[in-house]
Formats: sequence, structure tokens, C-alpha cells
Amino acid sequence: MAADEANATDARATPIAPLPDHRDVNMPWWQELWRRHAHITTPLRARGLPCDIEFGLSAYIVRVSLPDDSYLSISPPQEPSSDHPPGDPEGWIATREHPDNQTLFEVLYDSAPSDNPGARQRPEARHGGSAQPLIDAIDHRLAQLGLLPHPLLPNESPHVHPPQLTPPPPSKDAPGTPDRRPAYVYGDALRELTDRLNGAESHADAAALLHQILEPTDGLLAQLGEFFEAAGEKAKEAEEDDGFDLSYDLADAAAEIRNLGEVLHVAEDRMRALTPLAPAPRLPSTPARAPSLHPRALPSAPPRHTR
Repeated sequence: MAADEANATDARATPIAPLPDHRDVNMPWWQELWRRHAHITTPLRARGLPCDIEFGLSAYIVRVSLPDDSYLSISPPQEPSSDHPPGDPEGWIATREHPDNQTLFEVLYDSAPSDNPGARQRPEARHGGSAQPLIDAIDHRLAQLGLLPHPLLPNESPHVHPPQLTPPPPSKDAPGTPDRRPAYVYGDALRELTDRLNGAESHADAAALLHQILEPTDGLLAQLGEFFEAAGEKAKEAEEDDGFDLSYDLADAAAEIRNLGEVLHVAEDRMRALTPLAPAPRLPSTPARAPSLHPRALPSAPPRHTR
């Protein structure tokens, strides 16, 4: 039992895969590309898979190194080239290849729309440029091949219930008070999560709440990024030229949100590792009496002079 707990602790402490080691990492243009692809690289790096950004035939691709020396290429359609901004394609294509074995070529995922109206679409084509189904498909296939360095933890799987938290404090409303009907249901849901964080009884409970926000695939930040991407696509449907300008602003907002998740990716583990402050020592209920001085300890009066 103790060994199982130690193994679970070690798994939670598995570090995210490091950044690539080349000179472009310090270049602003590469950092911008990395930021725009963070919704792809972050969940894969969290599985222990090193990622890099490279230029393919006509667009940038995410290259993912695998433990057996093969690699994944994750890209938008290359031929014809995509007119979508980097990191926000109309569809994703993920293939597995090996530099020394040309016979190894496998398409893991393809949600790119077909140019041939009569061609049969792959099932994932309905997902378009959404990142979550792509990551799920990669997880599934690499798990089959035994190539996931850091398999999914129970609280990372969308099909497993998250760990139970300390129940939130009871409502302060008096009995019989009618339920409030909020106008902003999503803001209220987040406000309730904040209230639970304020009332958390342990750092483990606080970490579990952070997990709801920072989980790189299904967490609030990831879904908020997806929301702004969808809003950008909706803006492009407008006849006005400002629709495209707005879509780029919304795509930038989605990238900023994903970058925030990248910056805070270890916040959950850091919160879980914290130790509560020791309680302050209790003061005595009555103040201690000052020690009384013995009469002999008092200075003697100076002698009187008589005439």
C-alpha cells in the first residue's frame, strides 16, 4: 500500500517535457509560433513527450519525439497550403514516421476537409481544427503502442471522476430564501469555484480545484481557448471586412489564454506540495505576575549627615 502511494506521488511529480534545445528558442518569431501551438504541445509535453516547431512543405508543424525513436508530425494540410493562421487550421493531420524505417508510416488522425466532394471523409473530419479530439486520438494510439512515457492519471482522464473534495460550506442564505436566478450562469459557476477555493480545508483540495482550471485538455483555460477560437470562426462568417480583423484578435486571445496555461502548468503540483503553517502558540489566559523583589535587594538609602 505504501509503495502504491509512493508510485502515485512519483507519477504526479513527473515533470513536463523540456523545451527544445536550439538557438531558435530564444528568437521572438519562434516563441510566437510556440505560443500559438501551446494547446497542442502542452498536453503532449505533460505526457513526457518532447515537442518542437518546424516548417513543413507549406506550413509549420509540431514534431513530437517518441521513445522508440519514431516521431509524430502534427500539421495543417500542406498541399494545398492552408490560409489559416498558425495553430488555428481548418483541420489537423497527425502521422507517425521513423527516420530509419521508411516502411513505418501511419496516419493517426486526419480532420482536414477533403477537396474531392466525392471522397469519403474520415470520422474525425467533423472535429475540424479542434485540439481535444486530436490529443485524445494520439493518447489512445500511443497507449496501444506502449509509447506514452507518462500515461494518463485518474484525475486527468475525461472518463474518470475527479477526486472528491472537501464538501463546500453550507449556504449562508436563510431557510426559505428563494434561489437566485443569475443572469451570468458561467460567471456564477466560476464564482462558486472561487468560493470553494476560499473554503478549502487543505492544499490538496486547493490543488484539485486548480486542476479544474489548468488541466491542459479539458480544464477551464483549455476550453476558454476553444471558445475564443470558435468565436473567431463565427466572426469570419460576416460580410464586413472587420469580421476577419476580429477573428485574428480572438485567435490572439485564445493563444494568450493557452500561454497562461503553459506558464502555470506546474501550479497544481506546487500547491499540493505546500505545507500548512504551524498554529501560533497560545498565550496564557492571565498575564504572568512580575517577580517581587526582596527588601534586601533594594538599594539602601544614603546616610544622613548631622551637624
